[in-house]
Amino acid sequence: GNSWSSGTGLNLTFSVVLCPEFLPAARQFYVSKVVALAVSDTLARWGIGARIKWPNDIYIGDRKTAGILIENDLCGGYMARSVVGVGLNVNQTRFDASLPNPVSMALAAGRSFDRAEVFETFYRCLSERYGALAEERDRSIDDDYLARLYRLGERHAFVDGRTGARFVGTIRDVLPAGDLVVGTGSGIRRYLFKEIEYVIGTQPDGRNFPEGM
Repeated sequence: GNSWSSGTGLNLTFSVVLCPEFLPAARQFYVSKVVALAVSDTLARWGIGARIKWPNDIYIGDRKTAGILIENDLCGGYMARSVVGVGLNVNQTRFDASLPNPVSMALAAGRSFDRAEVFETFYRCLSERYGALAEERDRSIDDDYLARLYRLGERHAFVDGRTGARFVGTIRDVLPAGDLVVGTGSGIRRYLFKEIEYVIGTQPDGRNFPEGM
C-alpha cells in the first residue's frame, strides 16, 4: 500500500537484496539501521546533513528526502533474506502539492547530481555498514543511529496511532528490537512501526498535520 512519487529520470528508486543469514531474527531491526545509515552516509559525502526519522525515513531539516521499506524473510531463528526498497529524491525540484514535506539533494545543495555516482556511493556506504553488521559491531551502529536520530531529546507533538490522542513527548531511545521510546509527563511509552505519528509542519489553513510513521 506504500508508493514513492518520482519524476521520470530525476531520482533513484531501487531494491537491494541482502542475505544476512548470520543475523538472529531478534536483531532484524539492525538491517533497517544499517540501510538508513548508509543513505545518510551517502548524503554526507556531498556535505548534506541528514537525520533518520524513526524507523528509517531520511530527513533534511524537517523535510523528507528518502524513504525505505524492508521485507524480511526468516528461517528458523535467523534471517534468510531482506529485500530493501529505497526511494531517494536526487534531482527533482518540483513535487506534487499533495505531498506534505518533500525535498531533494538538488534543493538542499543548490545543484544537480549524477544519479549513477550517487548510487555507487550508496553501494559503497552500504557495503561498509553491512560489513560492520556482519562483524557484530553493534555498538558503533547503535551510537551512529542514535546520533543521527531525528528529534532525539526534543519535546514535540505526536499522535498516538493506537488511540488517536495527541500528546507532547520526547524521544529517548530506540530499543534493539526497534521499539521507539518516548518520554511523556506521565511516564515512558513504547511504540512499534505505525503506532505513532509525528506532527510536522502546517497545512494551508495553519493547522498542524501529522505524518504517519
